[in-house]
Amino acid sequence: MKRKNLKCSIIVPVYNEKDTILSIIEKLKNGSINKELIIVDDFSTDGTREILEKIKNQKIKVIYHNRNRGKGEAIRSGLQYVTGNVVIIQDADMEYKPEEYPRLLKPIEEGKACVVYGSRFRGKGEFVFSSLVANKILTFLTNLFYGSRLTDMETCYKCIETQVINGLNLHSKRFDFEPEVTAKLLRKGIKILEVPISYKGRSTKGGKKIGFWDGLQAIWTLVKWRVK
Repeated sequence: MKRKNLKCSIIVPVYNEKDTILSIIEKLKNGSINKELIIVDDFSTDGTREILEKIKNQKIKVIYHNRNRGKGEAIRSGLQYVTGNVVIIQDADMEYKPEEYPRLLKPIEEGKACVVYGSRFRGKGEFVFSSLVANKILTFLTNLFYGSRLTDMETCYKCIETQVINGLNLHSKRFDFEPEVTAKLLRKGIKILEVPISYKGRSTKGGKKIGFWDGLQAIWTLVKWRVK
């Protein structure tokens, strides 16, 4: 069934992104889709919080954590304020392009899916080598454990109907959000449709925060939700 008048709730988990936060907000504000913007500052210490405190816009909700709790908890905090019928996760860096939201939303509008992932491997993805390898391994394990055919489990761009994501009972605290939400969707038999997106990855020196131990946590999360 086709969906009309979609309202998209964009959740932006933020931690120490003072150099990009205003640029990403400007891109999100300028998009043509019906939306609300929910920014969750995960106790930034580099000046990001001070930048956010100056924002005066009724269409932008800013939430502040009183300690650093991780990306997963930031997303879960944001979900409490969602009023739209579709949720999109947006990192606060400039690796992804919000201009591609219509591509993510189209299958939902047409009633073809209730969950859409933006695949960097089906589109134009520029990866740091270590990140490329890690993403390939985690996606392979996801497909192995859950019988899926995904190309990019770890993508940030997950577009999910609100009622679906609220029904997953998420527990993730850090970067284990990606494998947890994917595992729970697949266990429920929910189809994940992928569309190609653009991506320009950054290195650890460039500000990327996910690391080796997060990769191990992702593997454990995939195993845990497979056997529970």
